[in-house]
Amino acid sequence: MKTNFLRRISLATVALAAILSAPAMAQLSVDVTGEVDSNVKVAVPAMPAQQDVATPAGTASELGRKVAEVIASDLKGSGLFDPSGPGGMPAVAFPEVTNPVYDKWGAYQALVQGFVRTTGGEADITVGCYLYDVALKQELTRQGYVVAPRDWRRAAHKCADAIYARLSGESPFFDSRIAYIAESGPKGARVKRLAIMDSDGANHRFITNGQSMALTPRFSPDYKSILYVSYLGSRVRLYIYDIGAGQQKLVTESSNATFAPRWSPDGRSILFSMAVAGNTDIYRVSANGGTPVRLTTSPGIDVGGSYSPDGSQIVFESDRSGGQQIYVMNADGSNQRRISHGGGRYATPEWSPRGDLIAFTKLSGDFKVAVMTPSGDNERILTNGWQDEQPTWSPNGRVLQFFRTTPGKQGSSQVWQVDLTGVNERRIPTPLSGSDPAWGPLLP
Repeated sequence: MKTNFLRRISLATVALAAILSAPAMAQLSVDVTGEVDSNVKVAVPAMPAQQDVATPAGTASELGRKVAEVIASDLKGSGLFDPSGPGGMPAVAFPEVTNPVYDKWGAYQALVQGFVRTTGGEADITVGCYLYDVALKQELTRQGYVVAPRDWRRAAHKCADAIYARLSGESPFFDSRIAYIAESGPKGARVKRLAIMDSDGANHRFITNGQSMALTPRFSPDYKSILYVSYLGSRVRLYIYDIGAGQQKLVTESSNATFAPRWSPDGRSILFSMAVAGNTDIYRVSANGGTPVRLTTSPGIDVGGSYSPDGSQIVFESDRSGGQQIYVMNADGSNQRRISHGGGRYATPEWSPRGDLIAFTKLSGDFKVAVMTPSGDNERILTNGWQDEQPTWSPNGRVLQFFRTTPGKQGSSQVWQVDLTGVNERRIPTPLSGSDPAWGPLLP
């Protein structure tokens, strides 16, 4: 195998598979159904450095260890893999990266090896990443990324994405970010700030300062902006925050209660709910602002609004039948029909990016995260917390994040994650209490 496989690229470049991947016919894969114990045992040793020089993010050797730690954590968090390392793993010499000593790894089914290369200082780092089938002694995939030292975590997430995609046959989701509401202060007087972080909770930063209340953020389809609601006194505003420029623009403003904004798949329109004269309906407005168009007219409370991936339909919640239920309508507001018919109440529906499922909050005693098909069939409860609500989909439509509130006077909430099996659940660390998570698309 060739050792000099990397070309100088940026992370915005399309995946390197067509240029760098060696063909592999190995059959190692992972069962994503969760119906059997199919976790693949993966060795993830520290990545050696071609030259151990200093960078602003640590020495090259330190980065090799940290990259391996992130890869192992990503794979573990998916619930599909049983990774080990880098701690306690045998050391890997630089020449072994492309020529594995398979006898070292007989206890594992898959092996992840790689390297870090840089000239030090502010110079870019190159991260190489290889996946091997240990039993067949065969390479499955290889990827390479060139990033600034401060972006080493993105290279690690990209490596984990390549491994996940190769072994599961599904689209990846690790190299993405979460917008959410960071909460602090007493229960009756919460300070709520807009914040963003990586999908695993790293690289956290606050967007708003808490002087106004921020609620229900949502990433734009191109990931360049975040839409959210801002309450300041009696005025309610919908803002679009430009992530790159660090600036925001006003979409619409009202003295009426306004909430639950959602983007259309093409990013041109925004859905939101607004209460007027005791009736709450769903409206659509241009992302550039303008006069909102009312889509629902039934007496009662119509809330939410999440487009299907093709933009042809909208799922929403309504109490027009006497209790909160899930409805679907065409994008122009026509053909409104109820799809939920189980016991209890239904809230916060969101269409999967794959189009095959709708996630929602099931209110039946406790609050639980659940899914159903767009026809309302095959309802499945995924969580069993005291108060789990407002699910948001990963870019590949396999994992959901939500927020869980703990019982008690303080009622603090945290961001959690669960996959479609309902078995693999974990908390996403945040510096403060967290609510209203919104998963963005894969980073460009």
